[in-house]
Amino acid sequence: MAAVAAAAAAAAAANRAPLVHVRDACPGCWVWEGCCRRRVTACVFLASMRPRSLLRFISIADLQHQQCIPCCSHLTWSTNEFKEWTHQGQGVLPMQSALPRAYLILVGYLTDGRQEDKEKLVDGCLYLKDNTGIIPCELLHFELEWLESLFLFPSWSYIPQTDQSAAGYVEILVDPVPVNLPEEVPDSIPVTYPASAEPLLTSRIPCKKRSKLTVAGELARLGPLLCIHQKTFFFLFLKCFTSAVWVPVLVQKPNQMAWHHVLHLGRRYTITGLSVSSLKKSGQRLFVTGVSSCLLPYCAEQVREQPLDSAWQGESTQSSSFGTPEQLSNSLELGVEDERPGSTKESKIISYVGTVTKILNVQAGLFLLDNKVCLCLAYQQFLNSARGLRPGACVELIDVHLLQKPLVSFPFIVLGACLSSTVVLKSFSRLSTPYQPPASSGNLYLQLLFRYNLGMPLYLWLVSLLESFEERFSCFFGRRRLLLSSTHRNSGAAEKFLVPLLQAVVPDREKARDIYNEILAKTHQCPLQKYLTLNPPCQAPSLSAVFRVAEQKIWEGFSPSQLLSPLEAQHMGTQELNRRLSWSYCTLSAGSFQPRLILLGVLRVSSRSSSLQLQDKSSTLPCVISHKDGSPFAHTALIGSLLQVENYQLVVERFLQTDFPSWKQLSNLEHVREKKTSVYVQFYFEDVQVLHAAEGQIQKALRRGNSSSLRKKDDDSLTSELKTPEPKMMKLEDPKPDTHRDENCQKGQSSTRTTSCVSYLFLVTQKEGLMLRNYQLPREEDGEGQDLQRSFQATVLWLGRPRLWSHHTEAGNLPELEESSCDGKEGMTRQEALLLFMGKSLRWFPFLHLDGLYRFIVPHCSDLEVFDKLCFPPVPAKFLSGSSCPLCLLVQDTWHLQHETWISCLSEHQLATRSVLRGMNQRISSIPEVISNSFTGSLVSFSGEIVERTLCASLKNEKPSVTLGLQKQKGNLLASDHSVKLGVSVAPGSPVVVDVYIAATYLQHLWGLLPGAKIFFQNLERKISRFHNVYCTYIATSCVSIVSLPASHLPFPSSPAGEASSPSLVFLSNLQAHLQHLPQARILCHLSCVLTLSLQWVCSLCSSIFKQGRCTRHSPPCPSHTGVRQASARVLVEDGTGEACVLCRNQHVAAMLGLSLVEWEALQNCVQSRGRVSIQHGEATGTGCVEEPEDFVACYLRSLCRSPLICRPILLDFRLDRKPSKILQPAPLQLRNFRCGEMEFVSQVEPRLSLLCLNVEEVEQGALNYLNSERIRRASCHC
Repeated sequence: MAAVAAAAAAAAAANRAPLVHVRDACPGCWVWEGCCRRRVTACVFLASMRPRSLLRFISIADLQHQQCIPCCSHLTWSTNEFKEWTHQGQGVLPMQSALPRAYLILVGYLTDGRQEDKEKLVDGCLYLKDNTGIIPCELLHFELEWLESLFLFPSWSYIPQTDQSAAGYVEILVDPVPVNLPEEVPDSIPVTYPASAEPLLTSRIPCKKRSKLTVAGELARLGPLLCIHQKTFFFLFLKCFTSAVWVPVLVQKPNQMAWHHVLHLGRRYTITGLSVSSLKKSGQRLFVTGVSSCLLPYCAEQVREQPLDSAWQGESTQSSSFGTPEQLSNSLELGVEDERPGSTKESKIISYVGTVTKILNVQAGLFLLDNKVCLCLAYQQFLNSARGLRPGACVELIDVHLLQKPLVSFPFIVLGACLSSTVVLKSFSRLSTPYQPPASSGNLYLQLLFRYNLGMPLYLWLVSLLESFEERFSCFFGRRRLLLSSTHRNSGAAEKFLVPLLQAVVPDREKARDIYNEILAKTHQCPLQKYLTLNPPCQAPSLSAVFRVAEQKIWEGFSPSQLLSPLEAQHMGTQELNRRLSWSYCTLSAGSFQPRLILLGVLRVSSRSSSLQLQDKSSTLPCVISHKDGSPFAHTALIGSLLQVENYQLVVERFLQTDFPSWKQLSNLEHVREKKTSVYVQFYFEDVQVLHAAEGQIQKALRRGNSSSLRKKDDDSLTSELKTPEPKMMKLEDPKPDTHRDENCQKGQSSTRTTSCVSYLFLVTQKEGLMLRNYQLPREEDGEGQDLQRSFQATVLWLGRPRLWSHHTEAGNLPELEESSCDGKEGMTRQEALLLFMGKSLRWFPFLHLDGLYRFIVPHCSDLEVFDKLCFPPVPAKFLSGSSCPLCLLVQDTWHLQHETWISCLSEHQLATRSVLRGMNQRISSIPEVISNSFTGSLVSFSGEIVERTLCASLKNEKPSVTLGLQKQKGNLLASDHSVKLGVSVAPGSPVVVDVYIAATYLQHLWGLLPGAKIFFQNLERKISRFHNVYCTYIATSCVSIVSLPASHLPFPSSPAGEASSPSLVFLSNLQAHLQHLPQARILCHLSCVLTLSLQWVCSLCSSIFKQGRCTRHSPPCPSHTGVRQASARVLVEDGTGEACVLCRNQHVAAMLGLSLVEWEALQNCVQSRGRVSIQHGEATGTGCVEEPEDFVACYLRSLCRSPLICRPILLDFRLDRKPSKILQPAPLQLRNFRCGEMEFVSQVEPRLSLLCLNVEEVEQGALNYLNSERIRRASCHC
């Protein structure tokens, strides 16, 4: 003992300086006498066995500011003990590192925070303080007498916050060593047990005077700490020792909140100073603590039972009602979930002990236990900010709800803690895991949970949506701006997105949530009691997930045979078959996905692809945006805004490289060598919900009110966002869609610096397409050897003069036009310019449109001549022949383009200077004008609807120099020798159609060219074929814009070609007036005879005759072993007004002959061994049809063609067959002899037309009568 005393004295002497330091840190109560000093000296003695250089005292302030990583301190532990302790902790989570050890001595007071800040709400948390600061702390064991006492903490851990924006907290691992703990000897206390006190809550006992009651019992249930309207309280339930009778006690005084850390289930306690109170609404009675109430451990030797009569007999039982219950009830008057009879489940109430292995979402109160069970604490309040619930901590859950599969997509079983559940921290984590505190205010998860009284399934769905939303867009706008709740002035984007969804799935509130009934009722009721497994009604995945799901959906169960009709495919050669398979598309809507898919993204425009994009953190999705009124989309103010789209068309273009020998192998996917996809989305701007607007932009666009789309008042989704009255601001910042840093996380925030800028207003008179051009800039003397640059150009008309803006102030309503209108004709000179867009300025390509008024804004500039200084002539000055050629202006990367309005939206006084606008408008023709003989222009512009899209070989007369450079471009998924043929009609059902050919090398910049879409074509080259067919081709000066999208209710074909509407019923005599642009039409006619018929098998590779299983070509020999059957026939039809010769091919021949599929198949097999069989009837020789009279198949066909069964009424769809005809103009009338019985007539008739059969239908007698009457009615109407 003497040795120990000497060692203690030595340790005290050695550590005298640190002790003085602690005395300074904790002044006023430092006691160095007696046992208190000996306790501290003993701990310091054990710690002194460490090297003095490692051991030091630390204050609260130094701990908070100097310690940035988690650490622990164990003064009395040896190294082996510490290693064993960390080894046991790492056994739970092997991938996590243990807490590092620090040799620090911590001394301080334990307090509940009441004396630090008089205005601060007492939240029931415990704190550790000294004269340098205060820090929250968590203890596994606590005694009330420890409050405001000085302690030495031999074992503790410090856990800083992850973001280091605020101090962390201290975990007290073992009981602290008191320094000056007071000792009290309690007196004998008279008590009442719950069995005797319970009648006071169920009946009224007359009393003469009011008195306090002391109740003793076993703690049966402990409610969580609740804070409502700045008042903190909790409930506890005391049970009788010998029976199941229990009484509720409400603890509501600030000095009693620390009781919550002392109470343990199953232990016995005595509470003094209780009174009876009742709830205002329900009248339910309970015991309430007073200011003088005390919590004491129950000791049978120190209590004596007091009969109830001696204290309460003759007294009044008027119950005092307290305010907190009423406030709490009012604040949580929430709806209940709609229960579907027969399908709801009852949750089980269980107890569970587990280890926190992962924090799923601390803001939502979700923790993972033992890697298999999800703990949800959202239905309780986080008054201690979830301190201690780190990975590695052990928790005990008492009376929690077990919910199995509450959400279809949620992978874990859920344990939900309601207001009747108890969560006890059994041990702290020994791992160096971070502390993630939940938001103390503005927690959108919990606000929406309580606002809509969500059950567990809907809450988990809400959490999944909000987690994805935050992860995808916080890098653009910041987490705080996204998750703003309605408690702030403006709701955040997340709330705007989620509230409509919750309102759609949560029924109207019929009953307020009574939390007191949940806590106090003998029969338990809470939102977690019943649930229904939820299949989410919608989803909002990331854009990368949208790509994956869309591609998976179109390739799932895909077969190339789906792209072609078997009747057409069996007659195609190898080259045509694989070309038809190389490009197809499929469209998906929101309803095509289960659950319904909602698109979210930040609107960007890429300078690399020059296309609009929806962007999130994961990926970008190209988009095509149109207006329902047909006006182009030009809202530059929307760049950087967060959009929500629920009504859209997701287009997936399929590109295949195949080598199918014939149609028979289409089911063998081994012939598919490569498959790729291109995904984009198209939607109307009126279907867009703006969740977060780019700063100050949309309000400006709305108040100007000139854009046709923004003038619409019935668009709720748009006007709700745009009507906020804020000052108009000039938009100067560059959106920077393509920078060297991470493009996925570009900040969508604009600069607020007030700097000068220069702007210039202009009108777009012509725009050319995007492609590679050989531009030579004026600074470059020699352009040889330079690569082609991707660019586009536009011809514009400058309006007014450049204007200088000193600050971001009101720009006015187009002051340039106002001034010119006042000055008259001479007020504005006509000055044209050719704008060249290259590099990053290519991002303005999708916004620039014909007849649009725009403004260039040069930020951080005060030079009004900046535009003139950058202009240069398009060719060297020595080659200029006149001054009529406009100057070129290279648009700089830093300039901003701002759309103002359209010409059609200008007021009359703004267009007073008519001479300025005269002659600048580009002529827009109609399709009938384009295909008429009187049209003389070579470049045409028109609009129309695509009725057919076909991939074909490139035109033979196309100049190779046009696309030579384009073949070098990356991203082309089609072969450069292909072209797209678009059949464009005036309107749906219109008979007038013109063909537009676009080379495949241009298609990578053209989105939305689908059947059903209305397109505006600019500067197409009009051509006439050798058969006098008028068609148009896309050239270097051409441009395409989408006017309207295909109707969403129409079925979209998987093949490249779209189906045109049903052709109109006509007479043959009416077709002579439309020979130059004969449309697809339909006639009701009579089949007179078959003129020629040819059946043959040809080689799939070289188209030579295929006979007896091999190709007949010998020089050079053909390696093909696959033949394709083909058939053709020429028949004569008449409808009473004229005659026509109709050419039929392949499957239409069988329909003309009236053969069934079985008969036609047998006939083709007979022809296979012969290679070819032909007959002719009623035709002169030299028609190219060689007849073989000795062949029995030819005899059969000849007899079939001469059979009267062939001559019958049919319904024929056709178009004009120009190629075999050399008659380019309508021929004169001809005299023809007709015989009827013995009478012979002579009449003038039109020459026979050459038609191409598109479809043949048999006509029943009833349908024949109806069609005849309909035809006669139409004829009489025309007369």
